Amino acid sequence: MASSYKDPSLKVFTLNSNRELAAEIANHIGTTLGECTVSRFSDGEIQINIEESIRGCEVYVVQSTSEPVNQHIMELLIMIDALKRASAKSINIVMPYYGYARQDRKARAREPITAKLMADLLETAGATRVITLDLHAPQIQGFFDVPIDHLQGVPILSDYFKEKNLEDIIIVSPDHGGVTRARRMADRLKAPIGIIDKRRPRPNVAEVMNIIGNIEGKTAILIDDIIDTAGTITLAANALVESGAKEVYACCTHPVLSGPALDRIDESVIKELVITNSIMLPEDKHSEKITILSVAPLIGEAIIRVHELQSVSILFD
Repeated sequence: MASSYKDPSLKVFTLNSNRELAAEIANHIGTTLGECTVSRFSDGEIQINIEESIRGCEVYVVQSTSEPVNQHIMELLIMIDALKRASAKSINIVMPYYGYARQDRKARAREPITAKLMADLLETAGATRVITLDLHAPQIQGFFDVPIDHLQGVPILSDYFKEKNLEDIIIVSPDHGGVTRARRMADRLKAPIGIIDKRRPRPNVAEVMNIIGNIEGKTAILIDDIIDTAGTITLAANALVESGAKEVYACCTHPVLSGPALDRIDESVIKELVITNSIMLPEDKHSEKITILSVAPLIGEAIIRVHELQSVSILFD
């Protein structure tokens, strides 16, 4: 339910990546979305016009860097520049899905660190704060020299499964990197954890090597931050069933769902895939197996707390 929050110095704008989520966030805050237009020159260059005064205002721009990734990044950078030149007091970027985050270190020689590059682009353009959700690696926060509020999707996903009252559950991380996330959900649901021992010979290709934990006869809940091509999650689900799991659920914060992902999920042993709306899921990617939860109340509350100079840390848990 929307609050009756009214403060003319708080402005919420959105670009093209996730207008539905932005409208939900504004509704939760109790305000309306700011007026701006995003158009194209004939050669494809992006043109942005802010249709109202934002002088001295604290502006929040909602934009996930989802597909088409590079277009959405350019929209955001141009919007930041427009806001800066229009004398906004602060420019707060609300990025539910932070793209290019999977390249967060040099895993091999001569590789870029694109997660750092993204941070540099946002800061150089003029962003004064970033609010984001479930970064692929928490240490990406250290790439920023402006304040960053890193919200968590685990409580939203955990509350959903708590209401389902599933019996004899085990929370499973599809790889070693996600163990902390799985542990967080396991603590909330008072359940044990399991780990898939996986290797990735190249990007978007995964091989299950072993399963750590007692899976026999249990209801397994796989949790990840991103599901892209769904190769990892469906392989993990098959391995769990082969190891004796009674049934398998899966969940993630960011449903990238590119390429063969939807077909893989529909044909997999996964009973239900629970996702959030951090990325807008087009109609052609909806499935009977997919349940979508909203992160708008969480992000809306974070915006209110930042604007009112209150602690945001309570929302991290």
